[in-house]
Formats: sequence, C-alpha cells, structure tokens
Amino acid sequence: MKAVILAGGKGTRLKPYTSVIPKPLVPVGEKAILEILAGRLKKSGVDEVFICLNHFAEIIKAFFGDGSKFGIRIHYSIEEKPLGTVAPIKLISGLPEDFLVMNGDLLTDMDFQALFDHHIQHNAKLTVSTFQRRTKIDFGVIDVDPVNLYATGFHEKPEYTFNVSMGVYAMNRSVLKFIPDHQPFGFDDLMLALLEQREEVKIFPYSGYWLDIGRPDDYEKANEDIDLLTRIL
Repeated sequence: MKAVILAGGKGTRLKPYTSVIPKPLVPVGEKAILEILAGRLKKSGVDEVFICLNHFAEIIKAFFGDGSKFGIRIHYSIEEKPLGTVAPIKLISGLPEDFLVMNGDLLTDMDFQALFDHHIQHNAKLTVSTFQRRTKIDFGVIDVDPVNLYATGFHEKPEYTFNVSMGVYAMNRSVLKFIPDHQPFGFDDLMLALLEQREEVKIFPYSGYWLDIGRPDDYEKANEDIDLLTRIL
C-alpha cells in the first residue's frame, strides 16, 4: 500500500502552538503527530508515503528525511501555492491505481489495511472513513412553523449524532479527473462533484479511537490521552 499525507496547511486554528512549529510536528507526548501517523501506516503495511507540503515545508523535510530512520520510504510534493485538501494529490507522479489519503493532523488506531481491503473489495472510486460524532446544543431548540410562525416543538439542550468524515480515505486514480489542475480544490468540492455526477462513494464506518487535532482543545485532549495512545498506537 501507498499513502498520501496532506500536510500543507498553516494550522491557524491551532495557534499559538503553530506559530513557530508546523502542525504535523507538534508533539503529542514524546513524538510528533505526523511521526505517530507514519508509525501507524507502517504497522498497517504501508511501505511508501508521499507527503504534500506548502507551509514550513523545509522543516518537515528536515525532520523526516527520506523516511529511513522511521522504516518507511518518504517522498515530498511541494505546492507553490495553497491548493486545498485534495488538489495537491494531482501534483504527485507515480501513484498506484489505488492508494490511501489522509490529513496529517489526526490520530487514530484504525487498521488502514482493513480500509484498503474494503475499498478494493467494493471496486470503489472513493471510500471515506466515517466516525459517529455526538454534538450537544447548549440552548433550548424550538421547532418553528415557517409559514404561521408558531412553535411546533421544543427540545432542551438536545444532542445530535452525525456521521463525520475522519479525513482518511482510500482513492482510485480515476477520481483525479474530477480535480482541476493547479487550482484550490478541497475534499468538500470533490464530494459535491462526485455526488453531482451520481458517482458512488463508499463508506467505511469506524468506532475506535480517532482525534482530529484542529484546535487547542483537541491538542490538549491528545495529551490527556497519552497513556491510552501509548498502548494503542
């Protein structure tokens, strides 16, 4: 298996930690986020990784080198300008027919081989890993009749459950034709383009450990979970 890691963002939501350190190198315990992710990929059977970079690219390249000290081959693709969360993939040459794609700021104990096998077995163009996230609304929610403007229901601080994208995908190379050249294009754009063309997008539900480290609260939780992470990652 080959994997693409998207690590070109500025990490603005994680300031002040990312003011001088690229987000993928922010430490969780004694290891950088991206170092932990690379280790998980290796354990799942990935032998080659392509890292897409823009912001702080030279620092990340200096840290990982060719990947030999981590037991995995690493190549780099540099964006001259920010291209979003999907378009950088088109800059990579030598991708196999099917490959993994993931954001470089997440922690998970997912077996990436299981995701890849699921993708291949279903002959999918795109397989998206999903996680059930429960969100609590800290207000009383009122259902309103939009025509007559009267209340039709009331819910005190309700909780809702959503299937959210984990930022981990398996992708077939044919999907790249939906991505424009040298233009910013995100995962949301790709999903909407595929759905508009009635292309089937497969789902890989996951219920293990997953944490997207996008905000300071998420980073603090990762460090609170360090004992658990040490055992499962």
